[in-house]
Amino acid sequence: MKRSFPWDEPGQNPDSSSNNIPLPIPSIDLTSQDILIRRAEMYQEYMKQIPIPSQRGSVIPFNSWMGLGKSIKQLYGQPLHYLTNVILKQWDQLRLNSKDEYKPLDNLIHPTKAEATIWLMEEVHRQTSSHFQIAELWKLDPMYNCSVDAIFPTSENLL
Repeated sequence: MKRSFPWDEPGQNPDSSSNNIPLPIPSIDLTSQDILIRRAEMYQEYMKQIPIPSQRGSVIPFNSWMGLGKSIKQLYGQPLHYLTNVILKQWDQLRLNSKDEYKPLDNLIHPTKAEATIWLMEEVHRQTSSHFQIAELWKLDPMYNCSVDAIFPTSENLL
């Protein structure tokens, strides 16, 4: 007996006595949540592999948290975690309309303490963050790529 296929014309299968209903063939959606979760998983695994520097360079002057983050990236040649970048941006936004908004941050917080704070936060983000939660945050933030440092491989390398 010849087996019918969904794409066969109804009159082409003489052995079939029932009505054949074509089944839809699922398409692969490259922008699906699964791809985003996989990308977040690879990102988190990549970030876990980068060791936190144990030797600090020199005191880094800075005017903003994001400026300090940028200097740290340049000085140590490392990316900062997506979550760290987001928090640094939020901390800068929290300063808006404060009485010390225009003061350089290194006059308010000692540069060594500020750098140590970033590295501690970075270690927490690298070692304990869930890739599922990162994917959820990325899903809610269409501009998440702005907070993912360029050292991470692009999506073409992930597929």
